[in-house]
Amino acid sequence: MTKFTYQTKGVCSRAIDVEIEDGVIQSVQFHGGCAGNTQGVAALIRGMTVTEAISRLSGIRCGFKSTSCPDQLSQALRAYLATN
Repeated sequence: MTKFTYQTKGVCSRAIDVEIEDGVIQSVQFHGGCAGNTQGVAALIRGMTVTEAISRLSGIRCGFKSTSCPDQLSQALRAYLATN
């Protein structure tokens, strides 16, 4: 199992911890951000493949920001793919 932390940019959450095994997301924990929303996103993508999660979360915006916590999670997953 691979565990890593991604430092977010441009959102309320400060970091995201992700655990992946065989290309499948096992757990996600956001540090900061809107607790209910980030817990919901984490629960919904548990068991999803990394590529499916990227495709579903990429480009989501929060208000007038150019990114969001879900989009930052997709960036974290892209970083994971680039190094594994």
